[in-house]
Amino acid sequence: MLTDRDVERWLREDVGHRDVTNHVPGETVGRLVARESGVVAGTDAARAVFDYLGCEVRSAVGDGSSIEAGDAAFEVHGPATAVLRGERVAVNIVGHASGVATKTAEAVAAARTVTDDVAIAGTRKTTPGLRGIEKRAVAAGGGDTHRLTLSGMVMVKDNHIEEMGMDGAIAHFRELASFAAKIEVEVERPADGRRAADAGADIVMFDNLSPEDVERGVELLPDGVLAEASGGIGVEDVPAYAGTGVDVISIGALTHSAPSLDFSFRTG
Repeated sequence: MLTDRDVERWLREDVGHRDVTNHVPGETVGRLVARESGVVAGTDAARAVFDYLGCEVRSAVGDGSSIEAGDAAFEVHGPATAVLRGERVAVNIVGHASGVATKTAEAVAAARTVTDDVAIAGTRKTTPGLRGIEKRAVAAGGGDTHRLTLSGMVMVKDNHIEEMGMDGAIAHFRELASFAAKIEVEVERPADGRRAADAGADIVMFDNLSPEDVERGVELLPDGVLAEASGGIGVEDVPAYAGTGVDVISIGALTHSAPSLDFSFRTG
């Protein structure tokens, strides 16, 4: 949840100890205007910045809405000094979040050319301090947030299997985890997916495998076990993986490599 402390930190980073740029008398109206088309996200965080500064955000476009070049994402009314102090932080947040949402929407659209039955998910490859904003941006783009923190689900990875063996690792974490927590196991060979399922995995992640190998792995899984494809998958690869029968395609690039959507802030 976004707090005043988060907003204070962002503003302190930008304003510093003495703002000599934005001492402007009077009231003003600012507009956050898109310079390219995309999917809007991050407006709640931008609103929090301006609320903190005593400004009023009006006519805001909702997160998840499409926007075209020249459209305004929102208007902000207030003292000129406060509006200008919040400008860069708000533009950076909305631009970054909208970039994540737009890239996610592109991946979802690519999957829908093949099937409606596969989810596009983000990962924990997020920017420290901005995970909440980035995860909400994934959701705004039509994606699934995957696990938000380590407590959301147990993921048995290659390092765990190296230390304890697959069966031992799954048994170990089954004892530690709540009955409500699912266990996902990362595998790097098609046949290991069935091994993981037989050992008690709820979800099998086929990691860094070709679409052909993922499809073979999915065919071996018993009913009721979910399949996920992950590892270096780009938007251009989504249709091939969507056709393998997996339930989820997770893409770290949705958050760690999405280019910002271009916005400008205009006053007056």
